[in-house]
Amino acid sequence: MEFLISAFDTQTTSPYLTQQKSINPLHLDTITLKSLEFYAKHGYYDKERREGNHFELDVIAKGNFKEAIKDDDLNQTFNYEIVKEVAQRVFKGPSEKLIESLCSRIGNEIFERSTITKELTISLRKLNPPIGVPAEYAEITMRWNR
Repeated sequence: MEFLISAFDTQTTSPYLTQQKSINPLHLDTITLKSLEFYAKHGYYDKERREGNHFELDVIAKGNFKEAIKDDDLNQTFNYEIVKEVAQRVFKGPSEKLIESLCSRIGNEIFERSTITKELTISLRKLNPPIGVPAEYAEITMRWNR
């Protein structure tokens, strides 16, 4: 599978995109958000759903985001405000027992809303999980592709 991207005009060193060429999906642009912090009442045990937990979210989006450069067009790139909106709504929503469910809900909606994104990776961490021994976090990573 190939995607079209625009290349910089190298003769004028213009920062504006001027020429079309094909690229391999291995050369997609990447936008990464790391360690977005949330506090929410999710977890397997009643105490977690009553008292809450601290969570962290990482998002990696890949696509042809260079098109946004031409007109500073937020619709042609990965708009990470969508991540904040979706994650806040899911974390404030009905309680989930599993981080897998939270991760899936967040990723499904982000991928549905960000149609420019070709690949999406979501990692969700529950900090200090209640497992009876010290643990920094429990983490799930899920991926979506078009």
